[in-house]
Amino acid sequence: MNKHLELSPEVKTAIELGKPVVALESTIISHGMPYPQNVETALMVEDAIRKEGAVPATIAVIKGKLKAGLTKEEIEYLGKKGPAVTKASRRDLPVLVAQNRDGATTVATTMIIAHLAGIKIFATGGVGGVHRGAETTMDISADLEELSRTPVMVVCAGAKSILDLGLTLEYLETKGVPVIGYQTNELPAFYTRVSGFKVDYRIDTPEDLAAAFNAQQEMGLNSGMLVTNPIPEEWSMDPDYINQAIDQAVKEAKEQGIHGKETTPFLLAKVKDLTGGDSLKANIQLVLNNARLAARTARSL
Repeated sequence: MNKHLELSPEVKTAIELGKPVVALESTIISHGMPYPQNVETALMVEDAIRKEGAVPATIAVIKGKLKAGLTKEEIEYLGKKGPAVTKASRRDLPVLVAQNRDGATTVATTMIIAHLAGIKIFATGGVGGVHRGAETTMDISADLEELSRTPVMVVCAGAKSILDLGLTLEYLETKGVPVIGYQTNELPAFYTRVSGFKVDYRIDTPEDLAAAFNAQQEMGLNSGMLVTNPIPEEWSMDPDYINQAIDQAVKEAKEQGIHGKETTPFLLAKVKDLTGGDSLKANIQLVLNNARLAARTARSL
């Protein structure tokens, strides 16, 4: 085992016994939601995974250690510190580890640490992607590059609708990453079930998701798989309404010179304000929905 990696006793035992384990990111705790909803949601998601017969492994960097499986106290710690915790992508890991610092893991770093730990399934809210205007800014999330080279299945509610969804799909195609729609032919757009873009394949059961991922592993393709799981119908937001809020948020981000890894937290917070908190409620429900599907798929795998 990597000397920088530390597994919780529960996660360590589950991996040794071959039990299903689902990785969870920690950026959603520190940067995705306000306290105390961030902590409440993190614990709810862990509970949802346990109820489906799998073991949750929330991932973070704590005092320089790559942690797979956090205690309630560690989740509370990240939730209270909030944005003061470094939002850690691949490039941040060497310095955080060397300097014994804390880091909340993005999709990219959660994939890295999950793979080091031997965890194959990861549930999150939405993945990063190609930002609007990337043809001039070159603002493309490291999540996409990680999907091309780290063999972990990522279950999400699609790419965040604050992104350029068409270019995000083009990038993933170029990198050879299969984009699967769970019980849908259309790429879900985080807050909504529709985007106007098609996925590569539709798969309708957790068993078939596990079979596709297993085949990818057996062939040694050494890349990830993106499973897009639409937000539950009752929580799906009106596309015109949410897109209007997103357009306003993107406009304000541009005016304020927000860029890089600060972009997504700014946009999510602004959209929450513009929708009177409705987007936050939707965010919580789609994460729970993804966690349940990831747990069922991990059981099948």
